[in-house]
Amino acid sequence: MLTARALAEFADVVTIVERDVLPKGPERRKNLPQAQHVHLLWSGGARAVEELLPGFTGRLAEAGAHRLALTTDMVALSPQGWFRRWKESHHMILSSRDLLDATVRAQVLGDDRIKLVERAEALSLEGTSAAVTGVRVRHDDVERVLSADLVVDATGRGSRAPEWLAALGLAAPKQREVNSGLAYASRMYRAPEAARSGFPVINVMAAPDEGRPGRSGVLMPIENGRWLVTLTGTRGGEPSADEGDFERFATEELRHPVIGELIAGAEPLPGVAFTRSTGNRRYYYERSRPWPDGFAVVGDALAAYNPVYGHGMSVAAQSAVALRQVIRRRGWGTPGLARAAQKAVARPVNAAWDLATGQDVFYPGATENGPTLKDRIVAAYVDRLLLTATGNGRIARRFTDVSSLERGAQILLTPSALLAAAIGPLKPQLTAPPLTAAERKAAAPLV
Repeated sequence: MLTARALAEFADVVTIVERDVLPKGPERRKNLPQAQHVHLLWSGGARAVEELLPGFTGRLAEAGAHRLALTTDMVALSPQGWFRRWKESHHMILSSRDLLDATVRAQVLGDDRIKLVERAEALSLEGTSAAVTGVRVRHDDVERVLSADLVVDATGRGSRAPEWLAALGLAAPKQREVNSGLAYASRMYRAPEAARSGFPVINVMAAPDEGRPGRSGVLMPIENGRWLVTLTGTRGGEPSADEGDFERFATEELRHPVIGELIAGAEPLPGVAFTRSTGNRRYYYERSRPWPDGFAVVGDALAAYNPVYGHGMSVAAQSAVALRQVIRRRGWGTPGLARAAQKAVARPVNAAWDLATGQDVFYPGATENGPTLKDRIVAAYVDRLLLTATGNGRIARRFTDVSSLERGAQILLTPSALLAAAIGPLKPQLTAPPLTAAERKAAAPLV
């Protein structure tokens, strides 16, 4: 949807080829199982959506979404200890995926230049190795060709772009996979009445260096007075889809029981959503030579991440902005535009990819050969910085600069960051979750 909005500035008509029939409002849709799990927009992603859809964040807030400050409104246990709740550096937007999608759809499809074709499946590219001229689709069991100046693959993890390019005689793109075998289970809770407004995100992260499967959990306040809780585990430590085991896993398997203690005082809603398709996979299309005019790949079709880090939607939004910027700069339909666009949309991927794979690579079986020497050196430095961030507000802000996708990871390598890492934390480590007395009282008597 965001890519369509980016292209509408230049094309007479932008056609969205959609396999499903999309819901009219914030309802569950087919073929999007990950929608039932925790999603968030980091401030870097929220700014990108707002740039494409002015007024979006206000409309989402009116519908019940929460805006929480980093790290003021976050209670987080990192692999190196509890983060303090420093004053606001950046922010995150929290809601169900269904509400966020519906808010985006309503604004995008209100644009007369954008046409939605539902119950349609993209089958192959039309054209040659030099230039793509359209896409063959099956719509209501009838095949036809949609001609286009630019075809953009935004089909997600199930993208068939490598096969489509091979059919045109082009070489397979370079790719990398880091798959920790992560599975995740989510359940909705009705929050205690007093904890339905102003409650922080609770995040218990995994610790890859503990020599056991990585288990983590997130409790996220969303609209309508609910908490959405997602539990994850890598190979050998996965949560289950069993409602009866959900609270036990949160209490006994995570590195701290705070999430289990909190949900013990909330009302569980029926059903546990369970998903396994969580590996990190990236195609390096921007390195492919030659690259055909008239074709680009974006979103999860380009790079898909372990969902624990919550970067997929934000990166997709930033890539849509990058696509619009490169077309503005070079001009619609100019030779080499598609290659320039592919390079541009890949740039926002880098920080999110490094954050996701930098930890996952250490779990058994995540890669064919295990972590490289570079992986180990980088991880050791990041661990030291994380430890420093538990007691140094300036370094904590540097991390939120990167995690919120506001700045690139190079800011963690400045001389001042290196010096801070050498010195270590300036304050002693916290020994318990930094919940306030009011939050403890509002949430549950156990906490």
